Amino acid sequence: MSTLFEPGKLGDIDVKNRVFMAPLTRNRAHPDGTPHQLAVEYYTQRASAGLIISEGVQIVPMAKGYVNTPGIHNAKQIAAWKDITDAVHTKGGKIVLQLWHVGRISHTSLLPDGNAPLAPSAIQADAGTFTEEGPTNVSSPRELTVAEIEVIVTEYANAAQASIDAGVDGVEVHGANGYLLNQFISTNTNDRTDAYGGSPENRSKLLLDVVDAVSDRIGRGRVGVRLSPTGTFNDIHDAEAGATYSHLFAEIDKRDLAFLHVVEAFPGFEPSAEEQQLNQSLRKTFSGNYIANGGYDGASAAAAVENGAVAVSFGRMFISNPDLPERLRLGAELNVLDDTTLYGGSEKGYTDYPALSSAA
Repeated sequence: MSTLFEPGKLGDIDVKNRVFMAPLTRNRAHPDGTPHQLAVEYYTQRASAGLIISEGVQIVPMAKGYVNTPGIHNAKQIAAWKDITDAVHTKGGKIVLQLWHVGRISHTSLLPDGNAPLAPSAIQADAGTFTEEGPTNVSSPRELTVAEIEVIVTEYANAAQASIDAGVDGVEVHGANGYLLNQFISTNTNDRTDAYGGSPENRSKLLLDVVDAVSDRIGRGRVGVRLSPTGTFNDIHDAEAGATYSHLFAEIDKRDLAFLHVVEAFPGFEPSAEEQQLNQSLRKTFSGNYIANGGYDGASAAAAVENGAVAVSFGRMFISNPDLPERLRLGAELNVLDDTTLYGGSEKGYTDYPALSSAA
């Protein structure tokens, strides 16, 4: 597994190993979107990752989709993230913030003034979310106007600047898992007939506009993108996935960004042979820094890096093993994940998983 522990460089971001922490929604922020003080310990415990990719961080209040998720759109939130990034850097770690707009995966009770969620088209998702009252179906969305779409592009750029002000090493534009940018990309959520709908090129336009605006603001060497070409989470489906993602991968490759982070598989869902083939064929076309994600263990992650991935990101394994790189390096036993503490709560299942040094 020695390849997993070699240093590397992603654009302007130097990394000390190839074991990355994937973005993980934990629903432990304050109701106003300010990260909880516990998040300082949580992320610092995992600073041995080559790169930490933060939980999704909403770029504006209208981007929120779940209770107690953090934002990066006001001074209080920026200051709280600065505490986190300073602590991670003190421990020798690197961290990027994942910029998040959920689009239609939200509920009116979570949004300012009880507004309807925003979407490329007024198509309600067959999906759920969590509010102050508990689990519920998402609300029916409203179709965005062209003028509003252009404002959202600026909001992403502003959030990227706020992230840099908070001391991060870069940002990841979240274009995966059925959220706003993925909704524009996908055929079942976008029936627009203007410049943002129809062809793969048009459906890809918003994501690429966002990437360009964010890159112009903070430099392309600090910008990554997350995509899920075969994902169906949050009632998403692209009937033209091959054409759509071939276009997107080529356009992202041309932009020479810090990285492209691809969700190849989802927990509990085994990708079909066709889906595996699509992911493999797309990966072969990409010449930049490719981060693989989905169902990897130490051995398969090492093989992925040997075969050209710059790194592999781990989600659930990093939740229960704050010192995951060291455990993989030593072949040590892994802590067992407690599924009941994934979302919401306090330190239990968040900052109380033991490291090898404390477990000995």
